Amino acid sequence: MKLLISNDDGVSALGIRTLANSLAEAGHDVTVVCPDRERSATGHGLTLHQPIRAEIVESIFHPNVKAWACDGTPSDCVKLALWALLESPPDLVLSGINQGANLGTEILYSGTVSAAMEGIIEGLPSIAFSLASHTYKDFQAAARFAQILVAQLAVKPLPELMLLNVNIPPVKWEEIAGVAIARQGVRRYVDVFDKRVDPRGKTYYWLTGEVLEDIEPPEGLNLPQNIPIDVHVIRKNYISITPLQYNLTYASGIDQLAEWEFKFK
Repeated sequence: MKLLISNDDGVSALGIRTLANSLAEAGHDVTVVCPDRERSATGHGLTLHQPIRAEIVESIFHPNVKAWACDGTPSDCVKLALWALLESPPDLVLSGINQGANLGTEILYSGTVSAAMEGIIEGLPSIAFSLASHTYKDFQAAARFAQILVAQLAVKPLPELMLLNVNIPPVKWEEIAGVAIARQGVRRYVDVFDKRVDPRGKTYYWLTGEVLEDIEPPEGLNLPQNIPIDVHVIRKNYISITPLQYNLTYASGIDQLAEWEFKFK
């Protein structure tokens, strides 16, 4: 398959090198277009007020991988690849492997998920891969599952246009309990800002916080309650796969708001 790979951890990140190299070794046609530095938590930001530059990258990836490093956001990278750098569209857009989970509401901030979402916006099926740890450095199990999933999609494509948000537990391949199709959970933070004072006596704030995961998604989202939540299955060493779309319309809200009456006179 022809694959476009991006990320938000930057061109030097071990995750993207492991993903791109393993898929190239599996015989896929792999192109990498990713940020030239870490651009985590940039969401779906685009660069509008300055030019975007991209340079060919050599000797970092497998010899069969074509690679560019871009000074824009993850979404910039995918958009630039699809509209300027690639001669023809890829079969799949992949993002990752991210260092750290993208679960629950974190996907709204994630540059990893946003890079994959850019593929969906352009009509291409996409996958975001994340390793659910900020410290665990072994990406081999995640890359092995990526090979399996891409091979499966080559034989049996997705029935509809969607983004698969895939989170892999930070354990060896032999310790993975299985694969679970999961719904998006909720991750919220408490004590979000740490207030500090610099050497000149000026106050500043450092974004931090403790994560809360045991929160059920709001009711009324028309989600099947018998489907497990992504933040729960990861704890049990299952690979979590959640299908996503970019349309954020609140279906039940339409029915509720239809009862409103507005008087202009």
